[in-house]
Amino acid sequence: MRPPLPPFSLETATQKVRLAEDAWNSKDAVKVAGAYTFDCNWRNRAEFIAGRAQIVSFLTRKWNKELNYKLVKELWTFGENRIAVRFAYEYKDDSGQWFRAYGNENWQFNLEGLMEKRIASINEHPIAENERKFTWDGERRPDDFPSLSELEL
Repeated sequence: MRPPLPPFSLETATQKVRLAEDAWNSKDAVKVAGAYTFDCNWRNRAEFIAGRAQIVSFLTRKWNKELNYKLVKELWTFGENRIAVRFAYEYKDDSGQWFRAYGNENWQFNLEGLMEKRIASINEHPIAENERKFTWDGERRPDDFPSLSELEL
């Protein structure tokens, strides 16, 4: 079981989104993969990923390239066992160039609260270091840090 469980309410969908954000900001690929079914299917940009082992491999590769990764997710809408999220994250590459990525995710959960499908559309662009918005210390975004809407992203 991975609470909150479907069917989702506004409160539990919002909790699920924040838990996912916190997990991704930990950059712990095994921890993140634990929120998905063993046979979960992803589409991440143009890459198709199947199962937890491939999720761990993908995330490890991702966070080895995307340094100083900071993510903010925001609930867009939800249904009985589905949640739609918009997000933005910032990172720098090994040359020191900063980027901001924007995207949308569609999530589908099983009755145990594990995600069985994740469809992500993402684009990114280079930014100057002084254009960064995700500047908190540590992994977890502080509760009083502005949301995507408040940051006008």
